[in-house]
Amino acid sequence: MLINVTRSSMPTYEEFCEEIKELWDSHWLTNMGAKHKQLEAALKEYLHTPNVTLYTNGHLALENVLASMNLPKGGEVITTPFTFASTTHAIVRNSLVPVFCDVNDVDYTMDVTKIEALITDKTCAIVPVHVYGNMCDVDEIQRIADKHALKVIYDAAHAFGVTYRGVSSANFGDASMFSFHATKVFNTIEGGAVCYPDETLVQVLNDMKNFGIRGPEACAYVGGNAKMNEFQAAMGLCNLRHLDEELAKRKTVVEHYRKRLSGVKGIKLCTDQKDVKSNYAYFPVVFDGYRYTRDEIYGILREQNIIARKYFYPLTNSFECYQNLETAGAEKTPVAQYLADRVLTLPLYADLSAEDIDRICDIILN
Repeated sequence: MLINVTRSSMPTYEEFCEEIKELWDSHWLTNMGAKHKQLEAALKEYLHTPNVTLYTNGHLALENVLASMNLPKGGEVITTPFTFASTTHAIVRNSLVPVFCDVNDVDYTMDVTKIEALITDKTCAIVPVHVYGNMCDVDEIQRIADKHALKVIYDAAHAFGVTYRGVSSANFGDASMFSFHATKVFNTIEGGAVCYPDETLVQVLNDMKNFGIRGPEACAYVGGNAKMNEFQAAMGLCNLRHLDEELAKRKTVVEHYRKRLSGVKGIKLCTDQKDVKSNYAYFPVVFDGYRYTRDEIYGILREQNIIARKYFYPLTNSFECYQNLETAGAEKTPVAQYLADRVLTLPLYADLSAEDIDRICDIILN
């Protein structure tokens, strides 16, 4: 039996059919209809955040929110290469220059001790990335940003449902972007959102995602098309009802993995962060000094129809498309490079059975 690295959470067939039933009455399938508005309101309540703008995917959400900050063309944005391609692409597609900060070797988020050395007179923003359900050091990042008058936009694609000292990950910095892709702990099939405190951004972001159209005969902004459709929103409404149960199941899976793999020489696991309630989005394992390399473990598992993932590999600052940047080069971020060469995320989803977890661990250990 194939075990994928993740499996999309879905409501029952009957629940989803009931949710979308009224769409056959209204024939309103997109353009911010009733389901869209319901999901937006539900997410505001769940995340305890003042403003939510929904998108058809997380990448366009990040591109749009960066554009909404009026950052200077050619401005430098401090970010991390230990992320999915989308983060760096969104920066560059806004005519901004990514400056890559290394990550720390504890929770794999941006190393806050290395940020200020990268700040120049061209620096205009910081785009940190929460990874695997681990949160960045939001307090120190905000202190640095305030000191140097920089915007902070979080790539929170991995952090939906995560809290720090009881505060949702949606409520730090100038904005946070979430991905609701099918592989995430909360999905709308495809989808994403931006959460932010500034009320003036509501109109701006809606303009950007809907061609700048403000009425039947009014177009006030040169915008694009990034609207979440009604079927996506309906899936989100269903999945949100079951999210707490989903997270509890994922925690059980993670605890089982930790029980089996903790204390093994050559295997390093992430520890729980102080004051952070995780969403158990991924289970990263670092193989260093183990009798098999990461790549060997990856291959052995694959031979047994178990699909793990080298995540993140390769680093974005080693992408071919960025080698013309002076700031590129994985050798400039040695901790991130170390992790990229050794980390493997094991299969993790709510309904992964204890028997399958044991099977995976037995293969790794034996």
